[in-house]
Amino acid sequence: MTRQVALLRGINVGGKKKVAMAELRALVERLGHTDVATYINSGNVVFTSGIPDAGRDDLEAAIERAIQAELGLEVAVLVRTPGELAAAVEANPFPDAVPARLLLTFLREEPAADAFAAAERVDSGADEFRVGGTTLYLHCPDGIGRSKLAEALGRVKAPVATARNLATVRKLIDLSHVETPKRS
Repeated sequence: MTRQVALLRGINVGGKKKVAMAELRALVERLGHTDVATYINSGNVVFTSGIPDAGRDDLEAAIERAIQAELGLEVAVLVRTPGELAAAVEANPFPDAVPARLLLTFLREEPAADAFAAAERVDSGADEFRVGGTTLYLHCPDGIGRSKLAEALGRVKAPVATARNLATVRKLIDLSHVETPKRS
């Protein structure tokens, strides 16, 4: 059984698409997954897949359908393995960034080569971004909330995506390690 991390897009933000984490854990368990844990109130679910040979697309679709059916919400879900999250952290092009000021945006698919061309032209001061595969890294040393670059990137018609700061991604990796009880 494989550990997975589901990242839900846009829940519990600005009072919209409210989902209680206990309800979310129960929903994922009803899908047959085990060792389910959530982290903070923004839709981060760590679980052991109970569906042998289920691929990322299958897991994403199953969780999205369950959220729609049980909670009446249309929510995009992106799934990554802890190894994929660790690889994204390792590939971070801004290693000296303060973790709370570096967003890793996980994309459902690789973007077109020119997807972020308009954002590249934004006068963004010290803010900068890089794309590596299906991860976009946004470094905003003065804060993400005031970033013109973050705003411009938010307007890009790109693949389905959801962002987490570096500290959250690291915590999700840590939560992914389940200790197996020792047998005597």
